[in-house]
Amino acid sequence: MSFETILREIVEDCGGGMGAALMGSDGIAIAEFVGRRVPDGPLSEDIGVAGVEFSRILEEMRKAADALGGGAVVETVAVLANFSLIFRSVDAETFLVVVVAPDGNLGKARYLMRRQLLAIRQEL
Repeated sequence: MSFETILREIVEDCGGGMGAALMGSDGIAIAEFVGRRVPDGPLSEDIGVAGVEFSRILEEMRKAADALGGGAVVETVAVLANFSLIFRSVDAETFLVVVVAPDGNLGKARYLMRRQLLAIRQEL
């Protein structure tokens, strides 16, 4: 199964999914899928921009987690006024970001992301 197929399934099956991207820790998108619900703006053409913009924050969270002895950051959710972003670690060098509409189902999106981790890891 291709990365694009996996991302499309997550976005289309979660209820309110807007898009998803598989990102390297360097901020470069490996694959992405943009759904039909994405509003006009930077995300309408490139979901990876969310990963780029939040990568600094995610790196700071990793440093804070290390300082606290909490282990690796596995998942982060940013709830914004116009959409929510879910970041999920795939491995040390890769993460998944899914964009969900305000009326979307965050819980189902998180579940689908976890369920597809093995398939993503196998494709890497």
